Amino acid sequence: MDLNTRLIELQKRATEHREVLLTEEAAKNALIMPFIQALGYDVFNPAEVIPEFTADVGTKKGEKVDYAIAAAGKVAILIECKPSSVALDLKHASQLYRYFSVTEARLAILTNGVVYQFYSDVERPNVMDQKPFFTFSLDAIRPGDAKTIESFTKASFDIERIVKEAADLKTQSLLRKELEKELAEPSDEFVKMLAARVYDGRITVAVKEQFTKLVANSTAALVRDLVNERLSSALNATNVPPIDEPTEDAGEEVLTTEEELSGFRIVQAIASRYTQPRRVVIRDAKAYCAVLLDDNNRKTIARLHFNGLTRKYVGTFVGKTETRHLLAELTDIYQLEAQIAARITELEQTPLADLAPEE
Repeated sequence: MDLNTRLIELQKRATEHREVLLTEEAAKNALIMPFIQALGYDVFNPAEVIPEFTADVGTKKGEKVDYAIAAAGKVAILIECKPSSVALDLKHASQLYRYFSVTEARLAILTNGVVYQFYSDVERPNVMDQKPFFTFSLDAIRPGDAKTIESFTKASFDIERIVKEAADLKTQSLLRKELEKELAEPSDEFVKMLAARVYDGRITVAVKEQFTKLVANSTAALVRDLVNERLSSALNATNVPPIDEPTEDAGEEVLTTEEELSGFRIVQAIASRYTQPRRVVIRDAKAYCAVLLDDNNRKTIARLHFNGLTRKYVGTFVGKTETRHLLAELTDIYQLEAQIAARITELEQTPLADLAPEE
């Protein structure tokens, strides 16, 4: 079984069983150990995959990192694990920082089983970088992820090559984030640069405001066109006849994406602590994906605003008022447990007529 197939299987497991992966041990057994196996390492060989790896660090004695992977008898990779419900943060990497400086490892992974952050010592030798050079999420596997992860497999592992490529991956990741920001909300500098190339007059405040809207619309259209071109190329390459364009009368088909399903599973996992899981259902629409109680559109628990957006939001409700929360990762939804729990209580106690959210 190739690496890409194994990753897809893990993605399916993470999506289907998110509600029971809320502890660190559950994440380890169901996702992290299979991920290590997918890399070609023998998780049952304690000389190769060392659980609860211990090394004294200065005055701190007996501290443990969850896993150490050894290559040629030397520690090569350190792995620190957290529950799937935890959004990874720099503070979670403190043990990795300390261990990085006292072992021979030059690669460290911080993970909650769903998101995997890869660190090295690109900036200073033997000092773990503050930011990961590569981040991979089972919630949203990108086309090039498997190729990058291939470098970390037992068969392909070459730490000097990995560290050399890590610098490029880190810069590429930073550039990607900046491009995503510009596509979602074009900055003044970006707007002025493009306006100067196509507009001969003076860039006044009014002109800048006009171009801000035009740039946002143009970039959104460009992304749509590029996606359509990719789809058309894929259809032609496999000799599949193109799908007929819907007529104006036919209406647009609503497609529920994998990310929306993953987001729903997280909301359902949280809600299941306060009500029966079967009562929490998904109902997709063109503008957003709703999570409802009892499949009643007046009983909205939350809304997933993922469609066509570079940035993703989750809407929570108090009464008829929706508050949108920006997500850095899908697992950030777990941080909204208080709002979701309060909403379920509200839905149980409020008459139906008073529950319909404002559009």
